[in-house]
Amino acid sequence: MTDENFAHPRLAAIYDPLDPDRRDLDAYVRIAEEFGARRVLDIGCGTGVFALLLAGHGVEVVGVDPALASLDVARGKPGGERVRWIHGDATALPPLRVDLATMTANAAQQIVDDRAWEKTLRGARAALRPGGHLVFETRDPARRAWEEWNRAASYGVTEIPGVGAVETWLDLTGVDGQLVSFRQTYVFAADRRVLVSDSTLRFRGRDEIEAGLVAQGYEVRDVRDAPDRPGREFVFVARRR
Repeated sequence: MTDENFAHPRLAAIYDPLDPDRRDLDAYVRIAEEFGARRVLDIGCGTGVFALLLAGHGVEVVGVDPALASLDVARGKPGGERVRWIHGDATALPPLRVDLATMTANAAQQIVDDRAWEKTLRGARAALRPGGHLVFETRDPARRAWEEWNRAASYGVTEIPGVGAVETWLDLTGVDGQLVSFRQTYVFAADRRVLVSDSTLRFRGRDEIEAGLVAQGYEVRDVRDAPDRPGREFVFVARRR
C-alpha cells in the first residue's frame, strides 16, 4: 500500500512545500553526469522533483511511482510534458533501455517485503542497458535515526500559498527488528482538517544489500557517503553485469 502522504491528493499537493530543500538530489545529478547518462529511470519518482531536474538538463527521463496523486502533481509542473510518467512500480515496467536507474530519498527503504525488493532489483536490471548503473540510498541502521523521530523534534507550522498554515509532526509508532514505523500528522488551519499518514521503512544492513544486489545480477562498484548527510547514509552504486 502507498503511504497517504503520497497517495492522498491533499497531502501530495503540499509535499514539496513541506520539504523544499532538495539539495540531497545534487549528488544524483552529479552521478548522472559522471556516467554520461542520457536515459534515466527514476523509481519512486513521487512528485517528480528529480525527474524534472534531469529533464531540464536535457536527459530523457522515465518516472515511475505507485501513487497516482503524486504523479498528478508531477505532471502538472512546468516541464512535466518532458518526462514519461508511469503509474506503477519497477516490478512491471514496459520495455526500456536506460543508462541509469535511481531510487532517491526513502524509496528503497519503503520496499519492506523481501520478495518485492528482489523483484524491484530485477525490474531495474531489466530496464538497464548492459553496463548501466543502479544507484540508490539507504540510512545506515547503526546510526539509529529513528531515535530522533518524535513530536518535539519534528513539530512545525508551514504557511503554504493557496492552502494556509499547516501544522505537522511525526511520532514513532514501532520498531520491530529492521522495520521502523512512524505516523505523520497534518492539521490544516483553514478548515481544521486532520490527516495522518502511516509509514514503515526497512533498515537493511550494508552486507545484506550488497549480497542482494550480487544475487540479482549486479556488480557493486561503490558504496558512497551521502554528501549532505555525512556518516548517516549509504549510497550504493551497482552495475548491471
